[in-house]
Amino acid sequence: MGLGSFLKVVAQNFDILAGPLITLVYPLHASIQAIESKTPADDQQWLTYWVLYSMITLFELTFAKLIEWLPFWSYAKLIATGWLVLPYFSGASYVYEHFVRPMYVNPPNLNVWHVPWGKKNDLAKPEDVLTAAEKYIQEHGTEALEKLISTSRADKESRFSSSSNYMIFDGDYSHRYY
Repeated sequence: MGLGSFLKVVAQNFDILAGPLITLVYPLHASIQAIESKTPADDQQWLTYWVLYSMITLFELTFAKLIEWLPFWSYAKLIATGWLVLPYFSGASYVYEHFVRPMYVNPPNLNVWHVPWGKKNDLAKPEDVLTAAEKYIQEHGTEALEKLISTSRADKESRFSSSSNYMIFDGDYSHRYY
């Protein structure tokens, strides 16, 4: 139980020992120094780091059950956060500028009004649903649209009312077991 045993334990638990130092202690110290300095560049570096560290933490919390099965995750996280933290690499600034910022400045354009029927480019206007409804009325008449809507509602209501997941409360608690 000498120095060799101590070094063996440290080597086996390097990720556990170095993780908090690299991911929390050093960034906390550097963030305080950045707040006290006059230059905005280091402020951006450490604000960016904390945003990315929060994203990594949220990822870990969300996929905890999956991450348990990855024996290399703690080492990969240690290397990645080391790259983000060390000023020599400026990893946090790089990731923010190339991946995070473009998603917020230029969010991807998602067409939630896409109607998959009709001719190609027939409903390419921003008001796709309204255009489709007007076209349907022109072709089939107002009564047909009203019938279509009422049929759709009836189908929807019948699906929910036939579900066995709903319980009618009769106000009687006597059937409960405590």
